[in-house]
Amino acid sequence: MQSKITAIGIANPPFKRTQEEVAELIVDAFHLDGNQEKILKKIYKSSGINTRYSILSDYCRLPGEFEFFPNDPKDNFPSTAKRMHLYKQHALHLAITAIENCLNSIEFDKNNISHLITVSCTGMYAPGIDIEIVQKLNLNPSIKRTAINFMGCYGAFNGLKVADAFCQAEQNANVLLVCVELCSIHFQNNFNLENMVSNALFADGAASVLIQNHSNLDKYFCIQSFYCDLVPQTHQDMAWSIADYGFDIVLSSYVPEAIKSLMLRTGLAG
Repeated sequence: MQSKITAIGIANPPFKRTQEEVAELIVDAFHLDGNQEKILKKIYKSSGINTRYSILSDYCRLPGEFEFFPNDPKDNFPSTAKRMHLYKQHALHLAITAIENCLNSIEFDKNNISHLITVSCTGMYAPGIDIEIVQKLNLNPSIKRTAINFMGCYGAFNGLKVADAFCQAEQNANVLLVCVELCSIHFQNNFNLENMVSNALFADGAASVLIQNHSNLDKYFCIQSFYCDLVPQTHQDMAWSIADYGFDIVLSSYVPEAIKSLMLRTGLAG
């Protein structure tokens, strides 16, 4: 049985800004010096991203009018507890919207969902978002739930891998996968190169897919295979840790080269 992605749905938060607008906001709000401003604007311009979304209205406010982040850059930034409270307030709505957009795109009956997989690395709590989704959508309480947490950028691939395993193991499996991330709540006012890059790349949103091992639809994506490997001596190049004032990221400029080297070594790229 070959697993198939038969439906896709996404959800964006309400606050939308261009990369240029966000860069200008950061420069003005945190009084960056000339060198910092030059580097930050170059990073945002080179990101390949035009617009970004956030659950925080601060990104659409003028400096001095922030509601979540401090208006004086010398003040302490929000604690991890406050950021997790914000995550719990907003993550469920985004996840539900993505799921509904996914299922409605093919008019799929939610009562036929056999498995639910949730993926997130920007917030956690228990009872988790998986249980809240079941309750909010009034799904079968005996649905098989799996939560994939704190696995970073490749968490979604592990979600797909688990969904594929369910489809291979069980006949007529209908696996609902939803990923939700609120990266903007972990904004840091430490303007080193790594934080500048991470702040430029990651924002907020959710996506959901339905994976089945059976389908009468004309259009779908087949899951062919997965590959997993480790690049030696790269632990220091990419990391994600829980700190007192949000989650801290380590993102070395060596990461693309490390991935390229691995793909060449394993024959995944010519």
